[in-house]
Amino acid sequence: MVESAKGWLKQNSTLVYFLLAQLVALAAGAASILSYSVKLETRVHILETRGAAYSVKRMDDMANQIAVLQQKIEHNEDSIKRLVDQYLKDRSIQTTPR
Repeated sequence: MVESAKGWLKQNSTLVYFLLAQLVALAAGAASILSYSVKLETRVHILETRGAAYSVKRMDDMANQIAVLQQKIEHNEDSIKRLVDQYLKDRSIQTTPR
């Protein structure tokens, strides 16, 4: 009985290796799905724990940061316009014939 099993394994070693590789791949896939579901459940738990107030506060903070950046952009645009106007005014004075 043992001799026939050893003989069968020797004859079908490729099939055995293939089946073992499929088993390993299936286990890796199951582990990946389990990992993803744990991450997803953790995110849901965090959102449930913190609640909507936390998300609204974060969005308000981002809106405030955007408003500050827009003010800085406007200030920079004004500065650039002033510099360009000054440069063009200086150039027009230099190019006028005397």
